[in-house]
Amino acid sequence: MPAMFAPRSCSLLIAVIGALATTACIITPPPSVVAARTAPPAGPALTLDEYKTRVAQRIFERNPTLVLKGTPQAMLRSFVLVSFTVDRGGRVVDSSVYRTNGDDDAEATALASLRRAAPLPAPPARLLNGNGQLELFEGWMFNDNGQFQLQTSHSPQATTID
Repeated sequence: MPAMFAPRSCSLLIAVIGALATTACIITPPPSVVAARTAPPAGPALTLDEYKTRVAQRIFERNPTLVLKGTPQAMLRSFVLVSFTVDRGGRVVDSSVYRTNGDDDAEATALASLRRAAPLPAPPARLLNGNGQLELFEGWMFNDNGQFQLQTSHSPQATTID
């Protein structure tokens, strides 16, 4: 190799070795960072039905003496359908009787049991409307004794009138 090519060849060789050295280095983040990046979300997003089940559980928890244990009677005393709106924090911002058979006591009990359960669990963000709210319906099924089950999570009704 002639002497006039040596400095250029050396600097080219040094540049190639430097490039190879920097590309060969792999920086691996600590395992906790890798796990955080690849971990699945805390849990799957709740469906509307799953959220309604959680709401029913909260209503039952806050109204234990009014909850009917066991089988609802075949001919219910009353069925009250309540419309209510929940904000992103689980606050009930509006509620009203949507449909009823005219049983004022059952209507009052349904609305009062909903108020006692507030705040409800926060709804999943994907279920909220443009105002950051979720509008729901729930049915209160009343036996003659004034106790209720909710339509979302009730036991099968009796098939005979005793």
